[in-house]
Amino acid sequence: MTPEELAHLRRARDLMDREYARPLDVPAMARAALMSPAHFSRQFKLAYGETPYNYLMTRRIERAQALLRRGDLSVTEVCVEVGCTSLGSFSTRFTELVGESPSAYRARSHEAMARVPACYAKTATRPSRIREARG
Repeated sequence: MTPEELAHLRRARDLMDREYARPLDVPAMARAALMSPAHFSRQFKLAYGETPYNYLMTRRIERAQALLRRGDLSVTEVCVEVGCTSLGSFSTRFTELVGESPSAYRARSHEAMARVPACYAKTATRPSRIREARG
């Protein structure tokens, strides 16, 4: 992969990081990267280890965690706020990445994280597809 291609991929990744709540699809992301959708998907996965859709959903779930920790929005409101259109799909993906449902996360995290600075909470609770082995 050339440095120019990586720069184009970063442009699309930055778009997802900034505009995660907007309806984004692979063709829109590919346009930002100046690539065809198929080539963009292949190159993105090669460069970042996950598909563009998975990357976008991880950003959305990460933001949802912050909103749920705040505690002033319902799970449905958080779902809409982060750009998801299906509460069921949002809940399934959230549970898959975080290890518990949005409701359970909100109940557990709201009080526990209330006194932790947001920058630390974000690092400590960052969603990941890679689960550490617990002994």
